[in-house]
Amino acid sequence: MVLSMGLFALEDMFIKKAATGLPVGEILILFGAGGAVCFYALALVRRERIFVPDVLSKTMLVRFVFELTGRLFYTLSLALTSLSSTTAILQATPIVVVMGAALFFGETVGWRRWTAIITGLIGVMIVLQPGSDAFSALSILAVIGMIGFAGRDLASRAAPPTIGTNALGFYGFLTLIMAGIVVALWDGHSFEAPSAPAAIALTGAVLAGVGAYAALMKAMRTGDVSSVTPFRYSRLLFGVGLGVFFFDEAISQSMLLGCGLIVASGLFILVRGRKSAVRTQNLS
Repeated sequence: MVLSMGLFALEDMFIKKAATGLPVGEILILFGAGGAVCFYALALVRRERIFVPDVLSKTMLVRFVFELTGRLFYTLSLALTSLSSTTAILQATPIVVVMGAALFFGETVGWRRWTAIITGLIGVMIVLQPGSDAFSALSILAVIGMIGFAGRDLASRAAPPTIGTNALGFYGFLTLIMAGIVVALWDGHSFEAPSAPAAIALTGAVLAGVGAYAALMKAMRTGDVSSVTPFRYSRLLFGVGLGVFFFDEAISQSMLLGCGLIVASGLFILVRGRKSAVRTQNLS
């Protein structure tokens, strides 16, 4: 899980590097195509079917919409705002997932976890700092991206079991291509031949992204979920560290406070969720 989070942070860094020399739409298309080819090759090697009828199910279409939203707005946030703040806001995804599970899947969430959810959302507001001179409206891009990823994760819970890991990865990267087409049509930028640094950054992003996804699936499928999930927050350390080291980003006290509230709330929700699951098992 820690390896996965480190690779995801590297993916973000490479995308941000590529964005200094290429239009965002082109980055999304090239990055998506590279990732889709890698996952398609992995599916062939493992004899995993990519094209199954369940791909067109209602659940997968909902997942596609959320994935498209998350990928599009998160990449725009990486290109236009700081890596550290974008990464910090992303850490609220598990909190929003629990809130969505309670609101849309009818899962029982007690007052303690609702308090933690509200505290985590307050942490996001502290990172954003609305109403202050430090606030940037572009930071809303990261919030929309985070909500998109939370919706994707919720939809993934109901994804048909006939669709394997590599197939989900393949279709996830296909949505990047579609998101890139949307951005390219919107901003009207013509495609450019990538410079050597941009090509290297895109290649690094693809390799890091595929490796991160593979490591994440390995952690989630072979480890105890409640034990490995808290290590998702290591991505915050990697993201902030890379932002400071490679992009000279400054970390304010308010950002540290907001990050602390988000992580503490997320960890509390995980602990309470595990206790509730154990209690339910004992009663049954």
